[in-house]
Amino acid sequence: MMTENSMFAAGQFLLGTFASNCSSGMSVTKIPERWDNSWDNNLKLARLLDDAGIDFMLPIARWIGYGGETNFHGGVLETMTWATGLLAHTSNINVFATIHTAANHPVVVAKQIATVDQISKGRIGLNIVAGWNSPEYEALGLTLPSDHETRYAYSEEWFEIVKALWQREEAFDFDGRFFKLKQVLGDPRPSRKVPILNAAGSPQGREFAVRNADFLFTPAIDLDRSKEEIGQIKAQSQAAGRPLGVLTFSHVVCRPTEKEARDYLKYFVQDNADWAAVDNLVKLQFAHAHSFPHDLLALIRDRMAAGHGGFPLIGTPEQVAEGLIALHEAGFSGTTLSFVDYAEEFPYFRDTVLPILEARGIRRPVAARQSVAA
Repeated sequence: MMTENSMFAAGQFLLGTFASNCSSGMSVTKIPERWDNSWDNNLKLARLLDDAGIDFMLPIARWIGYGGETNFHGGVLETMTWATGLLAHTSNINVFATIHTAANHPVVVAKQIATVDQISKGRIGLNIVAGWNSPEYEALGLTLPSDHETRYAYSEEWFEIVKALWQREEAFDFDGRFFKLKQVLGDPRPSRKVPILNAAGSPQGREFAVRNADFLFTPAIDLDRSKEEIGQIKAQSQAAGRPLGVLTFSHVVCRPTEKEARDYLKYFVQDNADWAAVDNLVKLQFAHAHSFPHDLLALIRDRMAAGHGGFPLIGTPEQVAEGLIALHEAGFSGTTLSFVDYAEEFPYFRDTVLPILEARGIRRPVAARQSVAA
């Protein structure tokens, strides 16, 4: 039996998908063939990914859309139930639940994760969101704290409770700034270490991730800049005595020729982007979040339309593979992948790009990884 979650396996550049639970996925486009985030499509995708040896699926937790003609991300499958269903129908892939600390009680979340751990035989992960999107807080009747210190102090206390419920074998009281708990006990508890992910750009967020997360999620806007950033993050984590992987997110347009890929990019972005939704998304990100560097706004606006700001992997299988290898060489531990239509486009990526990554030594063949995990 596997004794450790496969997200922690050494020597593997991790690959996952991002936001397939959301309407339109990561592409802010109006084209009719954009991603339909139905349960049936997500299950089809999960089975394809599982068979191909992809490491994880990561959802976005969203409560209101971004407007525009498509109301981008207006339709979203809730992440804990989504993850549970997918894990029950797969064998090897890890699936994360993305949880806003402000909207979910830590005692409930700890119990949910422990339950899904049993259903999945240890393949559930937790993506912790401290909160940044003010309209979502308002939709839930909450007030977004204006300062990062309060948001992350709350999340720190929230996760301290979760960890205690997963580790302690006796009931305990908790007397904190935000939570007052009496005689709580976590039973059952997860069977193995749950991978923890956190996306953070502010100094307070990075400090939270260094203390608590196994993977920090950050955009790759410029790889020279990323190398420096990853070096700083690694130095922080080493000083704290904790390993911390750095993940990013990418958007794939892979076709037999570069011209075909560029033509399709032009079609779904330049000719058919939902620019009203893009501008709403950019405005909110830059008003409340520190995930993206503010000095690169013009570049980020174009990338927001193509793949929600993800690193572009555009071209032939060889070009896409080289882009992934460049991310690996920059120091990233892995990346998510998104496609305009995940289930339609992933098989070509699987058949043409994955073999190149295996030949270059940054991915192990599926059979080899499964034998290690067994």
